[in-house]
Amino acid sequence: MKSEGIRKYLKAIIVAGVIVLVCIILGILKPGRDEVLSRTSPEMQKMIDADANSSRKRVTVTYNDMLVISYASLSTSGAKVMSERYVGFLGKVYPADEGAMKIVGQMVNYTYRMLGCGENLMHGAKLTILLTTLTVIFGILLGTILALGKISKHKVLRHLSGMYIFFFRGTPLLIQLFVVYFTVPGICGFAWRDLFPASDAEAVYKGAFTAALIAFALNSGAYCAEIVRSAIQSIDKGQFEASKALGMNYAQTMTRIIIPQSVRRMIPNVSNEFIMILKDASLVFAISLMDITTISKNIMTSEGSYLVFIPALVIYLVITAFFGIIFNKIEKKFSVYE
Repeated sequence: MKSEGIRKYLKAIIVAGVIVLVCIILGILKPGRDEVLSRTSPEMQKMIDADANSSRKRVTVTYNDMLVISYASLSTSGAKVMSERYVGFLGKVYPADEGAMKIVGQMVNYTYRMLGCGENLMHGAKLTILLTTLTVIFGILLGTILALGKISKHKVLRHLSGMYIFFFRGTPLLIQLFVVYFTVPGICGFAWRDLFPASDAEAVYKGAFTAALIAFALNSGAYCAEIVRSAIQSIDKGQFEASKALGMNYAQTMTRIIIPQSVRRMIPNVSNEFIMILKDASLVFAISLMDITTISKNIMTSEGSYLVFIPALVIYLVITAFFGIIFNKIEKKFSVYE
């Protein structure tokens, strides 16, 4: 069994090594920014050269570097309006103003923007992953407290925990997001952006992210509470009796015996919760947070290209598959049946 596991890991390492090697080779062969721009038309070259010696810029250059492939878009302003697009790949520069290369260039540009390349954590896929990860972490912490409250012998704690879980599982996440982002500041007389310095250019986005994280964590806590509760109650009652016989109190029994055993049983359900939150994170478009969905919608509106939703789907699928593989590995390692 161990030799089979070692062989699988070796195969995975070899495959990963080959992929990395291919990416390195393609990255080395990829034409750089200067080389791509040097292939522009003579008219565009003249305007670029003129801009180099002038404070007034007439050429707007957008360059997207995706490690193994690059995309450059140039547009001019003034009396003579021009636009040119190029794709750099495998040592060559291809015009991307029409045909298949136009579609390839669009896909590179859309993917680059949705991944949040060249931007901080408040943009694209980075925001989606960060929001999901923090939501599940806070959701598990809150859920553990709620689960212990729901199975507590204290009637008040039981009812309060039950009411919380009922409320957040019984109302839509989108409405909860609206309440946290719009209603709470409206009642309390503050704005989420005020939590950050006025000089911070990202204050609006950071405020929106904070509100989204609170709403998502409160919602996730209700679902995680049921995950934790079911895992705790699945532990054989003999474990409680044995702990009591050893002189352990309730807190010691839960922290040292029950919860450590319950963690293994939670893993499959927590992984499902993570994937669900990952996809539900697209709801933040409603408060204009720059996640994958918001960026793809903005691109579609500004450029009128419905192709933008193809890379959006692929990015979500890749992220989901990546975390799915990680959770599957964790589940196999800590399986209760091993």
